[in-house]
Amino acid sequence: IIDGIWNTLSWIVAVMLPPMAIFFPLFTFLEDVGYLPRLAFNLDRCFQCCGSCGKQALPMCMGFGCNAAGVVGCRIIQSPRERILAILTNSFVPCNGRFPLLAAMAAMLCVGRSGWASILVLGCILLGIGATFGATKLLSVTLLRGVPSSFVLELPPYRLPKLSHILVRSLLDRTLFVLGRAVTAAIPAGVFIWILSNFQIAGVTLLSYCTGILDPLGHLMGVDGTILMGFLLGMPANEIVMPIILMGYMGSQVMAETGTAVMTQVLFSQGWTGLTMINVMILCLFHSPCITTLMSIRKETGSRKWTLIAAALPTVLGMVLCILTTAVTRI
Repeated sequence: IIDGIWNTLSWIVAVMLPPMAIFFPLFTFLEDVGYLPRLAFNLDRCFQCCGSCGKQALPMCMGFGCNAAGVVGCRIIQSPRERILAILTNSFVPCNGRFPLLAAMAAMLCVGRSGWASILVLGCILLGIGATFGATKLLSVTLLRGVPSSFVLELPPYRLPKLSHILVRSLLDRTLFVLGRAVTAAIPAGVFIWILSNFQIAGVTLLSYCTGILDPLGHLMGVDGTILMGFLLGMPANEIVMPIILMGYMGSQVMAETGTAVMTQVLFSQGWTGLTMINVMILCLFHSPCITTLMSIRKETGSRKWTLIAAALPTVLGMVLCILTTAVTRI
């Protein structure tokens, strides 16, 4: 129970809670001041070109904290078509669970050049925003054709924020809401990960069998089966992707914390190159939303079809980009 459930659960909470405890109060502060409606107004023309409206900017920004909260935040959009557009494309922006992995890969690519590493992470953020616009446009001319609704939004006056209001809304309504759904997904996932890493057939763990099956696809994408397995098993929460990858490489039975130096040594000993790190960053940016987000999409849309599309869109994009990047590099 401790190895399977508690390790997974504690890892997710320990990595997820600090960024959310910073992001959501700041986001609520901007909301309470009266800035966010102006942001939606200023970005309305950009989203209209994509077949949506400026209100999509608000849940998109909230998605940087947590995509599940961003999906729920799409309720502010009155048009059903535009609400679904915002829900399906919300996971294209990286949530706080993906930033540790993006930062680690950027730091390894730009050793000793922290400025370039920061620029690389910023580039990933801008790529995610660009992909949001592109996916919105694609959906608006295919599955969700229609004319953007008229944009009516009351601009409240700038006002002094209320500290009590910020704390209650950010911590209770958002942080604890997201943590609650993450815990629900983490408990069964922890048991499943423990079974894969401990049960053996002919002396080989089930996790090793699975990574072997995924190796051919991973080679095509410029990674390996262990990396793909890390992203698959990391669907309950993006925070556990790297621990699962390290667990697969080190042959350990549980997820264990390692220092940066040890992690770098393990990864390079497994044949990681600059191309591998770039592809891991692409997959980190574009892969299926976590289970918590998928649960929110299913509840908000009431449709399995839209939930599957929301999972397939970023996954297909990430796979295609990895294959193209690998092919061009090898050529």
